[in-house]
Amino acid sequence: MTKHRIYTTSFGSVYPHYINKAEKKGRTKAEVDEIIRWQTGYSQSALEMKIGDKTDFETFFADAPAMNPDRELIKGVVCGVRVEEVEEPTMREIRYLDKMIDELAKGKAMEKILRTP
Repeated sequence: MTKHRIYTTSFGSVYPHYINKAEKKGRTKAEVDEIIRWQTGYSQSALEMKIGDKTDFETFFADAPAMNPDRELIKGVVCGVRVEEVEEPTMREIRYLDKMIDELAKGKAMEKILRTP
């Protein structure tokens, strides 16, 4: 079984695209970082290290200190794929993040993006 090419792509090389997508719609880097920290449990300094050290996506998620269990509440379609139906764990985490960044860019409130009760 071959792995998706995205797994070997560094998280830091894709991160600026998340920022650009958010900023084009009037949202901020701080909000993008908050989403990533919420999903993974990384501190801001640890996140910045991962962005800078060319950590690939698979390692980025595997090394995450505390994956938020509420991320499983994320539902919907990203890139034509229903996120809750993605079976491969790393790809599902990538899709969760993609979905939250999409919601941010669409103007959704942070409380809803972060599935705050």
